[in-house]
Amino acid sequence: MTIPQHRLRRRATSAIAVGAAAAVALAACSSPAEPAAAPSAEEEHAHGGGRLALTTDAGVVVLDAETLEQVSATVALDDDFLRINPAGDGEHVFVTSSNGFEVLATGASTDAEPSLTGAVFEGAAAGHVVLHAGRTVLFDDATGDFWAFDTGTLTDSAELPADVAAYESEAAHHGVAVELADGTIVSTLGTEEARTGVRILDADGTEIARDESCPSVHGEGVAADEHVLIGCQDGVLLYGDGEFQKLDSPDDFGRVGNLYTTDESPIAFTDYRDDPDAEGVLLHRIGMVDTAAGTWEILDLPEGVEYTWQGVERDEHGDLWIVGTDGALHKVDGETGELVGSYPVIDAWEGPAEWQQPHPFLVVAGHTAYVTDPASLEIHAVDIDSGEVLATGSLESAPNEAAYAG
Repeated sequence: MTIPQHRLRRRATSAIAVGAAAAVALAACSSPAEPAAAPSAEEEHAHGGGRLALTTDAGVVVLDAETLEQVSATVALDDDFLRINPAGDGEHVFVTSSNGFEVLATGASTDAEPSLTGAVFEGAAAGHVVLHAGRTVLFDDATGDFWAFDTGTLTDSAELPADVAAYESEAAHHGVAVELADGTIVSTLGTEEARTGVRILDADGTEIARDESCPSVHGEGVAADEHVLIGCQDGVLLYGDGEFQKLDSPDDFGRVGNLYTTDESPIAFTDYRDDPDAEGVLLHRIGMVDTAAGTWEILDLPEGVEYTWQGVERDEHGDLWIVGTDGALHKVDGETGELVGSYPVIDAWEGPAEWQQPHPFLVVAGHTAYVTDPASLEIHAVDIDSGEVLATGSLESAPNEAAYAG
């Protein structure tokens, strides 16, 4: 069923489908559907011990988050490359396939065997998933359409949430959108050829502001007081209290594509690429934004330590964790930006030629960091307070992306 839509107008529906003349590859992206902020209270779940869902070339593998043992047979899908994101309700995850956003019940809250529910938000190029203020937003790059709904309304049936707000972008592009607590929408502007900035929609879907000073716009994050950060090729665009502010990169080329935020802290961290001609996806610097002060500082990692966006997470206290190419888990103080600790976890590794290729992925849940090691077909659970490896799980296929539910 195809849902008719009207530009810039909100529309509720009980089913979503996006037609396409031909299937296209999953959205090319230098970030996961969206790096997740530390979960807010409404995104925490009261039941279950937690499960980890991992993508592999064979499908989705679900592990017990404590023992790291596989809880059931691999959930098979036809796609060779899958992406995965938490759904924010403590039970479900979104598996991004060529069909769109498929809903998988992990069994974290029920102890049931993991399975696809049959619910699919159809899209030919399903991209970013954003969770904020109890709302979920899914963005389809093939059309520029995106959908918003209450985070807690997914079920274990094939039925989609009964009340889904559907929006259109001005043109199809690799984009992202976030809904704020008052219903305001921040969404990207662009075409298939160029992405230029963001627009602001009020709770009725009417555009009230825009800023097109953000070339190659990519990624979003929401910090304390709902200050929204957007990555640009030449800096960071801030939106807060109804105003835009552009923070320019200190280098001629200083691209930000991923932002790492929490709802409680005014401090946001960014990835940072300062060489447009660099091969591969490894990075050696991070950015630190004080959204309250409107300042941005670029920080160097120790000599010989590089990372990719897949290996960066915030914990519940706001500290930043990075899986470095030296195999260590590095802790960056969430207030000062200082490197304050490192734990050896896996062997040193080299960056992939393409971001889609498996390499270490990091998930932080509570006081535990989960570090994948595709080279050894393993995943490790690490106590972030002590550095102790709590458990190690062995896999039959190389893990790629991971998401926690619990």
